[in-house]
Amino acid sequence: MFRPALTALLAVPVIATSAISAMADPVADFYRGRTIQMVIGVSAGGDYDLRARLLARFLSKHIPGNPKIVPQNMLGAGGLVAANWLANVAPRDGTAMLAISSNLPVAQAIGLEGVKYDVRKFSYLGNTTDSPNVINSWHTTGVTRIEQVMKKEFVVGATGRSSGSYYYPAALNAYAGTKFKIVFGYPGGANVNIAMERGEVGGRGSNLWASWKSTRPHWLADKKIHMLVQIALKRHPELKDVPLMQELVKNDLHKQVLTFISADTAIARSIVTTPDVPAERVAALRAAFDAAIKDPELLKEAAQAKQDISPSSGAEAQKIANSIVDTSPEVIAEAKKVLISK
Repeated sequence: MFRPALTALLAVPVIATSAISAMADPVADFYRGRTIQMVIGVSAGGDYDLRARLLARFLSKHIPGNPKIVPQNMLGAGGLVAANWLANVAPRDGTAMLAISSNLPVAQAIGLEGVKYDVRKFSYLGNTTDSPNVINSWHTTGVTRIEQVMKKEFVVGATGRSSGSYYYPAALNAYAGTKFKIVFGYPGGANVNIAMERGEVGGRGSNLWASWKSTRPHWLADKKIHMLVQIALKRHPELKDVPLMQELVKNDLHKQVLTFISADTAIARSIVTTPDVPAERVAALRAAFDAAIKDPELLKEAAQAKQDISPSSGAEAQKIANSIVDTSPEVIAEAKKVLISK
């Protein structure tokens, strides 16, 4: 007569064990108590750095297990050193991230010397903005329009040959007849800003439009910098009078090359992790990015810092990066003539 009750009693541990198993989260179990290294491939103080550090402060609470995230700058060749480290040295378990320099898919596509990564094997977690890049001049130079650079030499600062600060003026020299002189060796955009103030260079070979608004709004208000050309697939509403690179050339193939090197503005400030991270962790990190970039506190801080937030998902950013690397051989062959320095 007691057998049914005994059977029910014995079933309780089985049910409890099943419930605990169902509640277990292997991603949370992995990340709990761990530290994620957030690498930034340029010097401190610029837009790449500030955005990555802002995101790092909020990302942890949205990752299962709430790992600690530690930002770290790793300088060299416009972000190339950091990308090579992520591909070949960093642990492949989801505990390393990179605020990837946007021009690195182009660098890979053209076969730039020193490239030891494949962005198609990285996992893009998300992108914070699609703001265009711009080439600017400093007010003391007297240069306010790109047409002036077609008539006389104009010196711009650049971080490395894998960066837009080299690609954009070099391509315009080749196709639009500009006379940019490109000076290399600056560890980051903040250093080029100092060089402009000192008169060492007349402008920057590249910077994000959103970065100028957030890091140097007083320069814009005081007209200390002038935007000469914008790098994007369409004109930004705030830069309606600033031409796109593609608009300065007539040859169709040249237009295609300029479009090719402009496409990465759609993923201007992305975060990636290493190859071979387990799929469930990549999914969790992408979900965490999506949640963090919508976090009201993050958006409040970004607004206070005048940082534009126009995000795209990891899957969307991955598709764009892959498409850049997989550009047609004809366009890549032409781009190599211009972008790979002899």
